[in-house]
Amino acid sequence: MIRITELRLPISHAPEALEEAILKRLNIQAQDLVQFDVFKRSYDARKNVALAFIYTVDLSVKNEEKLLKRFANDVHVRLSPDTSYHFVANASQLKGANFVRPVVIGFGPCGIFAALVLAQMGFKPIVLERGKPVRGRTQDTWGLWRKNVLNPESNVQFGEGGAGTFSDGKLYSQIKDPKFYGRKVIAEFIKAGAPEEIRYVAKPHIGTFRLVGVVERMRQEIIELGGEIRFSQKVIGFDIQNEHIAGVKIEGHPDLPANHVVLALGHSARDTFEALHAAGVYMEAKPFSVGFRIEHPQSLIDKARLGPHAGNELIGAADYKLVHHAKNGRAVYSFCMCPGGTVVAATSEPNRVVTNGMSQYSRNERNANAGIVVGITPEDYPGGPLAGIEFQRTLESKAYELGGSTYEAPGQLVGDFLAGKASTDFGSVMPSYKPGVHLTDLADALPAYAIEAIREAIPAFEKQIKGFSMKDAVLTGIETRTSSPLRITRGSNFQSLNIKGLYPAGEGAGYAGGILSAGVDGIKVAEAVALDYLPQ
Repeated sequence: MIRITELRLPISHAPEALEEAILKRLNIQAQDLVQFDVFKRSYDARKNVALAFIYTVDLSVKNEEKLLKRFANDVHVRLSPDTSYHFVANASQLKGANFVRPVVIGFGPCGIFAALVLAQMGFKPIVLERGKPVRGRTQDTWGLWRKNVLNPESNVQFGEGGAGTFSDGKLYSQIKDPKFYGRKVIAEFIKAGAPEEIRYVAKPHIGTFRLVGVVERMRQEIIELGGEIRFSQKVIGFDIQNEHIAGVKIEGHPDLPANHVVLALGHSARDTFEALHAAGVYMEAKPFSVGFRIEHPQSLIDKARLGPHAGNELIGAADYKLVHHAKNGRAVYSFCMCPGGTVVAATSEPNRVVTNGMSQYSRNERNANAGIVVGITPEDYPGGPLAGIEFQRTLESKAYELGGSTYEAPGQLVGDFLAGKASTDFGSVMPSYKPGVHLTDLADALPAYAIEAIREAIPAFEKQIKGFSMKDAVLTGIETRTSSPLRITRGSNFQSLNIKGLYPAGEGAGYAGGILSAGVDGIKVAEAVALDYLPQ
């Protein structure tokens, strides 16, 4: 097949215009075009008065070899790469019928794809998930949002689908992906019920409610292929013998023998990190970010980003990506921007407040929200691999107190935050966070260097998005779970540096950031596990 890139068409183009553009670009007749598929569609908003779709198209033509020779010097007409997925092994190659089945700890995006690919290769994985199936977990999550009641083992962070289930469901990433594992992730989501358009739109997303059904269907496939998903099974320890994993200890259940264990923990499994550290597994502190959620009217963001095309259904709600390098040396950037979404309570520990962002597929809620976060490094929280966890806990406990000690979040209007005074009344922007927002002064919610950097960044962002520093915009605290505060370091074989058979993976291990990259890492680790079973 042939790939054409940079095909530009007006936003409101007719359906047949794309085929016409292909014929014109290649200078061929309609009868010479066998078929075509859209690989990617994005839009260029740099000149919002002339907004255009940009297509990448894969197609088949008659006399393909001759056509490619004709365009040999054109970088936008090339042979299409092979984006299909190829399994590296199959369990049928194992000598003997008996083998110790691989264990996957955690059933978020990384764990799901590690288990799914292992199951598809015939290895019948056993998945241990400390939380509940996704629908029961959803009820518990709403218990915090509506009734101020936290279940520490079933919430935004823990349970089937992981933290990604209660998010925007964004499926884009900036990772290098030369083997197109991301296409495998997308294809499996579509097979499980996600909308077909995620295959080609530039910034695909599924949305929270749709993710629930998608995750359930992926779980069912794993089971049908011989895998097991064991819910409410919390791993509390590890049996390590002669620097090799031999089994895992499960609260309230017998120990489970295992010599291949995938650690797909997510970034909030703090007690499991502590158990791994106690068992001597090598890990190190790593940078992460802390900050607030900011909410504006979505209409303001649409107008600033899309101009006269704001509200166009083909484009949908506008997003943004911002970064500012402050005078004090700190980087401030937007994180997990959720168009037409809500700010959600994301704590997993009692008497702490954590925020996150979430959108439905429609992205039609009143407000836009994003994390405005400041990068920090282990130098800011010295004390070893687990010091970042204690740093997070201190901030989250302070946020709980500032919010009134009821799981309400502390909040402040942007105008008051910039002026350095406490807020007392909301303006035109009403915050979406549930259980609620308690207005206060956020100056004490983060270290002074972070407050200073954010105060400098917001007016700077105004230069890129008109209205960003509007006085009535709302800041809600605090955002601390941007990524894992530690890395469970692994080697080129994807195994722990000092414990053979232990495979750190995904966000919790410090090797991913978001649904797509976590899914990709799960696939890579599944392949490494399979190849370790079949070293030949």
